Amino acid sequence: MTSDLFQLTVLGCATPHASVDNPCSGYLVSSVDTRVWVDAGSGTLAQLQRHVRLDELDAIWTSHLHADHSADLLTAYYGALFADVQLAAPIPLYGPPGIADRLAHFLTNTSTRSPVESAFAVHELHDGHQVHVGALTLTSRAVAHGIPAFAVCIEAGDRSLVYSGDTAPCPGLTQLAEGCDVLLCEAESAQAPAEGEQVHHTPEDTGDTASAARADRLIVTHVGRFLTPQQAVARASARFDGPVDYAAPGATFSIG
Repeated sequence: MTSDLFQLTVLGCATPHASVDNPCSGYLVSSVDTRVWVDAGSGTLAQLQRHVRLDELDAIWTSHLHADHSADLLTAYYGALFADVQLAAPIPLYGPPGIADRLAHFLTNTSTRSPVESAFAVHELHDGHQVHVGALTLTSRAVAHGIPAFAVCIEAGDRSLVYSGDTAPCPGLTQLAEGCDVLLCEAESAQAPAEGEQVHHTPEDTGDTASAARADRLIVTHVGRFLTPQQAVARASARFDGPVDYAAPGATFSIG
């Protein structure tokens, strides 16, 4: 991997469950010799292993604890401790408050709490959390999803990728994405709810967020099942003048 390589690989982006050819949300972000698994939705661990072993990861970052973004942390726990992987140390895991106990609650089968910390070195996110992972800097912002949820800006040198996680349009995401090279933004909703709290972007919202943030490029992801990727891209493009792509499973994008 050359020193100027900063890439996003789409492991999956389906919602709310995996489809035949598309796992749930998960991405591999890599630069130089650094590899971060971003979101661990159902089915993404299998695709991750096309590129990297669990013991070759530098960190895992999880936006929120809905299963389509986090369920494969459960299988990763077993893979890290009971398979053909030899961890030199627990994998750093960055996620919402309570993530360790949430995993342990599911994994515990006896009166003894499952030792999730043997597989993961857990660090709880907060608004403005920042960490350096190898060649990458990860900055997290709280976003509007009805539960604790975060977006992340991942930087390598002067290049930046911002991932929305799941969220309604909100100032935190727009501010985080200001001037980014690539905005990877969800477009789950075919339309905004007529009443009640909005917790996702529509494609138009996705385009508006990219425009407001003055992003260089938009990649539409997490498209809901009442939209096609082509519809989502077309609707987002009507609100954003820059290039717009779809996060097709298996696709790799260079950042910057």
